[in-house]
Amino acid sequence: MFRGLGVVLPPLLTLVVLIWAWNAIESYVLRPMETGVRHGLVLAVSQIKRDVPKDAVFVNPTAPAEGFTCQGERYVLDPTRSKFLPEYVVKFVDENLDRLGPYQMPPATANAYWHRYVELRYLPRTFIVPLFLLVFLSALYFLGRLFAHGIGRWFVNSIEAGINRIPLVNKVYGSVKQVTDFAFSEREIEFNRVVAIEYPREGIWSIGFVTGNGIPGIAKAAGEPVLSVLMPTSPMPMTGFTVTVRRSEAIDLDMTVDEAIQFCVSCGVVVPSRRLPSSIPVDPPLLLRNNASAYPVNA
Repeated sequence: MFRGLGVVLPPLLTLVVLIWAWNAIESYVLRPMETGVRHGLVLAVSQIKRDVPKDAVFVNPTAPAEGFTCQGERYVLDPTRSKFLPEYVVKFVDENLDRLGPYQMPPATANAYWHRYVELRYLPRTFIVPLFLLVFLSALYFLGRLFAHGIGRWFVNSIEAGINRIPLVNKVYGSVKQVTDFAFSEREIEFNRVVAIEYPREGIWSIGFVTGNGIPGIAKAAGEPVLSVLMPTSPMPMTGFTVTVRRSEAIDLDMTVDEAIQFCVSCGVVVPSRRLPSSIPVDPPLLLRNNASAYPVNA
């Protein structure tokens, strides 16, 4: 059962996160924009008549409720029987109401009919969603270019400084920003390769990222080339500390940077399967030295 959960949970949680992100964008960005555009179109194209125009011609003079014709367009009463609207609007909405989903109730007012008409005629989801994604991604691109340098960067830093002064909010914002910066921002530190070094003491191996060749003064004191190694912390590899080690003391690992990051985030649980050896070779001198240290012989 636990193995099954281990297989199912990663893709399931990934899908849940993506659905949650889309629902959040739809609820707080897409729907407000869609509502604003729909209101504007309704104001521009709607024709609602509260009173019968003087040049109107009733379809049935003995039954005015059946509507009238004005300037070649037929008008009918809305469900409240207080306002007139074009007959083509009512027919179009009634015939296409199922496109909005099952169990849709007919609009109850003339204004509601016009909103449904604009939504069905000019703002169908098959058109509005791709258009929204195009505009949204373009806006993200230009915002990224705008706030990356100069005044835009200063503006963002000022807002962040204000948020960091708010109690409780700064804790949540700081944690979220660490994750987003690590996931989406361009890394200012380029990792050359993944190495293992004996740290914090001999016999304990830790994974690190090589960031450079170290300080020349330390290399001179060590008598050999040195490396600058970033030691990430688990489970948040975006934090850590830098150490300088002899190049001969660093072991290159057959791992990519992304695989090493996954290893750190999972606290060592996620290990690339192709890196798992079937057997671990033991150096005989090392084995004898360990046995000798474990079982000392009195001279």
